Amino acid sequence: MLNKMSCKIIISFILLTTCLPQTVFAYVGPGTGISAIGSFLALLAGIIVAILGFLWYPIKRLFGKKKPQEPNQNENMED
Repeated sequence: MLNKMSCKIIISFILLTTCLPQTVFAYVGPGTGISAIGSFLALLAGIIVAILGFLWYPIKRLFGKKKPQEPNQNENMED
């Protein structure tokens, strides 16, 4: 088990390395950027369609036309 001093050193090192600005040499090409944007939009559209699809049937049923009730055949039958 680590003693208190070791924990403080580790936590200080993690905070120091994550908080200091660093130079990053990276390039995202146009194809990669467009693919990332397209994937994000597809995910967003999928979530919206799933929510609307889940809510559509109850809303459609709520505002849908009610069929007129047909008279019961057993009541109208004469013996």
